[in-house]
Amino acid sequence: MHLKTAGNTNEYLCAIERNQNGKYNVRVRATFGSEKRFGQRTGANDQKVWMLPVYFLASSFNAAMKKLEESLQILQKSEDRLRFWTIERNDDPKLAGDLLEEFGLWLDRRREFPRKAAALAVAPERAVAASMLAPVRKVLADSISQERPGDRASLASD
Repeated sequence: MHLKTAGNTNEYLCAIERNQNGKYNVRVRATFGSEKRFGQRTGANDQKVWMLPVYFLASSFNAAMKKLEESLQILQKSEDRLRFWTIERNDDPKLAGDLLEEFGLWLDRRREFPRKAAALAVAPERAVAASMLAPVRKVLADSISQERPGDRASLASD
């Protein structure tokens, strides 16, 4: 899903999967200060754009959506602190993980990202309105509902 954005925005690419234990794994790739669309790279000299991939686990879809909203709010509010610990202090990358764990998030080191994902663009330092998350919730719900029928049967038998 591509978003056309104008000006300086923070962009979030969100995906959800079920793990083997039936928990919902929500992955977010946050791109801060982006002036481009998802999927486009910026020049090497552009110091303003940086990415932070994070994830968290939830026991239900509704809990995942509530935690996603909270996580996006935290990422929006903490952009400067996160930038300091992930970009400026890159000599100790464990510090970024420790800061994220305060928020209940973990650094996502996986390179591949699910194909079915939802995109959201928000102006820096602005709150993420609940109404902005309605299309994200729909895309993520569709991605979970498209799981193979065998997966659901095996989860029901546990």
